[in-house]
Amino acid sequence: MMDKILEALITSSHPLPVKKGIVKKVVDAAENSVDREQCKAMFDLTTRLILIGEDNFQKQVGHQVLDAYARYHRCEFEEFFNKGFILNLLQQGYGSLDKKDVAIIDYIHMGLKLIMSCPSVLEIFGCMHTEVLRLVCERPEPLLCARLSELLSDFVHCIPRGKSAVLFCQQLVRTITQFQCNATQEEEIRGFISQVNKVSNLLQSIWKAEPGALLPSLQEVFVIISATDSIFEPSIALASLVQHIPLQMITVLIRSLITDQNVKDASMTCALCRMIDWLSWPLAQHVETWVIALLKGLASVQKFTILIDVTLLKIEQVFHRLWYPIVRPGALTVLSHMLLSFQHSPEAFHLIVPHIIKLVQFLKDEDSPTGKIFLMQLTELVHCMMYQYSGFPDLYEPILEVIKDLPKPSEEKMKMTLNQSAWTSQSNSLASCLSRLSGKSETGKTGLINLGNTCYMNSVIQALFMATDFRRSVLSLNLNGARSLMRKLQLLFAFLAHTQRAAYAPQSFFEESRPPWFTPGSQQDCSEYLRFLLDRLHEEEKTCRILHEDSPRGSGSSARDGSSREHPEEAPPVSEANLSRDDDGKTLIEKMFGGKLQTTIRCLNCKSTSQKQEAFTDLSLAFPPCLEDVVEAGPTQLLAPADYESTVPHCRTAVIADALRSEPPAIHGLQVEEIGHGPEMVGDMLQTFPLPPIASADSCGLPVPSDKLVTVHSNKSIEQSDKTKSVPHLINYFLAPEILNGENKYYCEKCASLQNAQKVMQVVDEPEYLILTLLRFSYDSKSHIRRKILDDVALPLVLQLPVEKTSSKSPALSQPLLSDSPENLPKKLKSSGSVDSSDSQPVSYLLSSIVVHSGMSSESGHYYCYARNTSSGSVGQLCYKTNLAGLASSQGCAADNDDSKTSVIWHDPNCKETSKEWFLFNDSRVTFTSFQSVQNITSRFPKDTAYVLFYRKQSVNCGVYPSTINGLWVNGEPPLQKELLDAITKDNKLYLQEQELNARTRALQASSTTCSFRPRGFDDSDPPGSCGPSGGGGGGSGGFNTISRLVF
Repeated sequence: MMDKILEALITSSHPLPVKKGIVKKVVDAAENSVDREQCKAMFDLTTRLILIGEDNFQKQVGHQVLDAYARYHRCEFEEFFNKGFILNLLQQGYGSLDKKDVAIIDYIHMGLKLIMSCPSVLEIFGCMHTEVLRLVCERPEPLLCARLSELLSDFVHCIPRGKSAVLFCQQLVRTITQFQCNATQEEEIRGFISQVNKVSNLLQSIWKAEPGALLPSLQEVFVIISATDSIFEPSIALASLVQHIPLQMITVLIRSLITDQNVKDASMTCALCRMIDWLSWPLAQHVETWVIALLKGLASVQKFTILIDVTLLKIEQVFHRLWYPIVRPGALTVLSHMLLSFQHSPEAFHLIVPHIIKLVQFLKDEDSPTGKIFLMQLTELVHCMMYQYSGFPDLYEPILEVIKDLPKPSEEKMKMTLNQSAWTSQSNSLASCLSRLSGKSETGKTGLINLGNTCYMNSVIQALFMATDFRRSVLSLNLNGARSLMRKLQLLFAFLAHTQRAAYAPQSFFEESRPPWFTPGSQQDCSEYLRFLLDRLHEEEKTCRILHEDSPRGSGSSARDGSSREHPEEAPPVSEANLSRDDDGKTLIEKMFGGKLQTTIRCLNCKSTSQKQEAFTDLSLAFPPCLEDVVEAGPTQLLAPADYESTVPHCRTAVIADALRSEPPAIHGLQVEEIGHGPEMVGDMLQTFPLPPIASADSCGLPVPSDKLVTVHSNKSIEQSDKTKSVPHLINYFLAPEILNGENKYYCEKCASLQNAQKVMQVVDEPEYLILTLLRFSYDSKSHIRRKILDDVALPLVLQLPVEKTSSKSPALSQPLLSDSPENLPKKLKSSGSVDSSDSQPVSYLLSSIVVHSGMSSESGHYYCYARNTSSGSVGQLCYKTNLAGLASSQGCAADNDDSKTSVIWHDPNCKETSKEWFLFNDSRVTFTSFQSVQNITSRFPKDTAYVLFYRKQSVNCGVYPSTINGLWVNGEPPLQKELLDAITKDNKLYLQEQELNARTRALQASSTTCSFRPRGFDDSDPPGSCGPSGGGGGGSGGFNTISRLVF
């Protein structure tokens, strides 16, 4: 009867307090003895109230009364709450209540708590294994699934075991896939997140209890997110599972994933895109770790197509996640990796550029500690990207303005970040027997592929490319699609600067720049090629200007083509503003490499003089003969150097030779006086020596004593000792006065007869880049062959060239850039009565590049190049104790000062050289090296000798170029034109596709291919490679006997 009273009470109209009082009495009466039928009736009533009660009060009463009667009448409740009753609830529902209603799960959950200590509970657990699996397979809604998860977490015996546990986890994963949240209120969203977390926590507990279920569950996740024909988009709620996957499994899982041949690219792309979507899941942990691990894994096996597609598709979405603090850390980590690794094109970065300013301003306004830290990280990333893709001032200038007050990372830090993040820097540790991806070396420089004995071209191109000012000038030209040689050089420089290839094949440039008399596939003289190349570029620009001036379109167009000299009418138009012209009309080659030599011939009879100036792009420095080489007295005379004063300035050096020599070298026969080993100069290896005046005729009109003449083979001064030579030594010899006598007498117009004369050459206009060619190949009249002079020549880091600054100059005559050899100049000179007054000023130069020839003949062997960026620092950064300003202000030897001395700073072995400053370009191979290696190359490998030297003129302020120009050349380089940028971007994509195809081919052959890898040592371990057996520095039978030109 109690059930009838209770039912009547709760449905009556009595006040609620009255009802609650009577219910309390009913609950208290539960401890009294009640027969079985009365208990069953009470259990039926309370169950009905709980499941289908009309209001919360009825449901609350049902819970209170059921709990009380079940505790005091456990046997009766065990009989009521049986397996059949539970199965009926789960399969049929209750009355009007659907079987998938949350109330049923809650009721079962409550009943299990009440019956837990009863023996029949084991039977219930058994039936629950099947029922919960069936329920999950029916894809319950998030709320029902969360309540079921709570039930299973409290009663783990209800969870399926063994294989059923694996299936249950897989189905639960698929259930999460369909979770969708349509809520707009924060409270509802929080509720949804809480429900998902309860389900994911259940999975975590199952994985811990059943480790064998973890991997199948993750495989099911991948199957879901990689499906390309899915009729619906998988829920990002799957992100909640990531935090429960042990991080130790990353390597194993990613390896399994990226090496699975059954996974198609389209599926992998879908999977990666959906994983990136997971970044939107609030409070998700480790999602960014897994995303980046997969990105790196795909890069390691060269799946670049996937990476490109995903990056371009998702980069903006990832960026927009930065607006939400709750997901900001993970989104920034993924964004940074995606941008920094996408280095073949600015396309990805430029997709987010329009949104950067708004985000920066938003973060500034947010003014929170975490926001400030995040803003600094974002700014650093933006600086790195603008550094990588400089040349878009219209895009970057507003960004630079808004972040100008925020810290900027150093250039070294940006370089390091970019080098470590590129796709091509990811080592393939997942497939140890596959060869490593052939990306750029650690130097970041690009090699040039040898096209068949083209090392002579490769070494010259690398030297020109490392001539920073020339490279920047070439890249800044706007040639408007011209097909000229300069355009091809511009394209080649752009590829060397920005390609992702380890080495670039300059086929097009080689075909265009090869001199007609050079046989393809044969070794050639790099100096001859360099002269031809510079002359061709110079003449091309001159032709372009002439066509522009003659064009009826005026300033609208001009012409500039590599074949302009043969077919000038076919040259494409180029804007006049694009020509590299300055006020004096110099071409780019003249401005960078052009200098002027003035040749003065004085008749020794009447003292009249003749002068002429000739342009030059390089100085050819001959080796002076030694007295012991003189076999017979010739008719030529010169002044004895030891007994006659000179008014001719000489070349001076600031850093020469090698610090490892045990004895100071003898130069011009004079012993170097060592200073600085006393206590007053401890630690300084400072030495001074007087560079002796080179004998010359008296330029001031002094008579030449006949007893001072010495008969020798050469027309120039010679020396007693030729054991040690240096570049200043060879320049002094080049500029030394020469006596014209015998068969080489000078025809003096004033005397109207052949007379003995003195010829003096002086540099009157110094070039920006001084190119010196050491004439190492001489013709042996006895054996009728060209021999190579193997003498070692000390290379100074800082060189001072004497330049004569004349007070008055005759009008310049129209002349070619490359003049005749100085020896042929006397016949072209005309008499004049006086000589312009001059003032010798030393001009300082920094060593920039050295082209080395390895071999015994100019027609064989191998060329390679040492080079450095002279604009990256100044002399003060080279660790040599030199005051360049002081050097620049010092004067050459005056006629009245025989004791003038030049200070020389020797390379201190205790001073660490600037790291990673010098590079060795050896065709495709580029490595770091040191200046010490440059100095020692000939002593270690006798056939490897410096041949062509590039020196950069150094200003007194010790600076060449700043690291930024106009605030927009972020890395000091000019912006690339769109045509060049498009070509590089296209080739970079092609390269990544090639690498991907090669990787797949190797993967298919990996099972049958043995791994053979021998790492290459440092460049000092062996001499650089050779184009033929006569190259290199080792022995063997090729060097002296091989005549044929062999292809590398």
